[in-house]
Amino acid sequence: MPEGSLTDIDVTLAGEKMHQLMTELFPICRSITGNGVRRTHDLIRRIIPITTHEIPTGTQVFDWTIPKEWNIDAAYVIAPDGSKIMDFDVSNLHVLNYSTPIRAKMPLEELKPHLHTSPAAPDVIPYLKTYYEEDWGFCLPHDQYLGLEDGDYDVVIDSSLQDGHLTYSELFIPGEVEDEVLISCYTCHPSLCNDNLSGVVLSTYLAKHLGQMSNRYSYRFLFIPETIGSIAWLSLNEGKAANIKHGLVATCVGDPGHSTYKKSRRGNAEVDQAAANVLKSWGDDYEIVDFYPWGSDERQFCSPGFDLPVGSLMRTAYGHFPQYHNSADDLDFVRPEPLADSFAKYLSIIDVLENNRTYMNVNPKTEPQLGKRGLYRTIAKPAPGQPPEEADELTLLWVLNLSDGCHSLLDISDRSGRKFPAVRRAAESLAKHGLLEVQTSR
Repeated sequence: MPEGSLTDIDVTLAGEKMHQLMTELFPICRSITGNGVRRTHDLIRRIIPITTHEIPTGTQVFDWTIPKEWNIDAAYVIAPDGSKIMDFDVSNLHVLNYSTPIRAKMPLEELKPHLHTSPAAPDVIPYLKTYYEEDWGFCLPHDQYLGLEDGDYDVVIDSSLQDGHLTYSELFIPGEVEDEVLISCYTCHPSLCNDNLSGVVLSTYLAKHLGQMSNRYSYRFLFIPETIGSIAWLSLNEGKAANIKHGLVATCVGDPGHSTYKKSRRGNAEVDQAAANVLKSWGDDYEIVDFYPWGSDERQFCSPGFDLPVGSLMRTAYGHFPQYHNSADDLDFVRPEPLADSFAKYLSIIDVLENNRTYMNVNPKTEPQLGKRGLYRTIAKPAPGQPPEEADELTLLWVLNLSDGCHSLLDISDRSGRKFPAVRRAAESLAKHGLLEVQTSR
């Protein structure tokens, strides 16, 4: 972790609390609509004061229409020998998400077209859905599918699909300026931990922490169903979108893999630069990938009509870990330690955005004498056991040299290779001694 980025929070404890919340949320059957989403938001509301909104079925949101609301109470199949298999009460992944109701007896050959497996991972239950085409079905391990015997099966799905609402929640934390940082996550997936309960719990505790701080930026947290939720929010809040100056989609942040940052569509937005700076200074492996129009809600925020500066900080990217969209994405796969590490990185990116400034050197013709201002002595001969006020003399000189009104502190950190916290402290000290003036607020 970069020096000085997180001095006021115990990230290990935060990781444990996030995993505890995940454990509570894990059994709930969620979808893009329904009571499972509402129950999820009720649990989040115990921790942060989110405001919940309900959008009626049939509402037009750009090219999309809010679908019918889906709820489910039970689902199972009874085999010819009388045993209950593919039981919703055992795993909500057993049911094709958004299945229409059915109660029937049928032979195996009639049932088979409604059974879904993953032959490449024969021992897991795949996660599949049928949001916009009415259908029903069950998901099961491929090995179990191969062992099904001929005969008649009792099929029960006790569900409803009718006019209702799409539920989403948000939390707005006002700052010193109206410019916003957007943190978005999705609450539509059922019992899947990395994708995306990890993003939900990280966003919850990030909001809790930022709500206790004095921030320069305002912060908007969205808890939405994936795709249709971001489309709906943008459609109903088009005027607010212009305030979003930086954004991150929180997803897949709890697996043991290295961090992956997916750039915004712009590719060179300040949040892209901040994320790259933090990951580079962290000291462990990471990957940075260019924007591509597939994935999560960044593709809606980055659509050409909005082109918002929204990236996504993940660990292993969606679709690139074997537990993706199946029952192996569970509480054993996601642990507190990677959650805590991701949480710390999010906070560090926010710390960079909050503190990035552009300064002007008020004495640009040659170097000012640092010694007579006490800066050189502080650096060269700190008091015993006390760290120097700045990282080192070279950091001060980099800041002085590049503070020409064109380079932000983040630019200086990237060019000099000095860590952002050290560059920030150097600039603050130089400004305190009258050598720098803030040129613009970024």
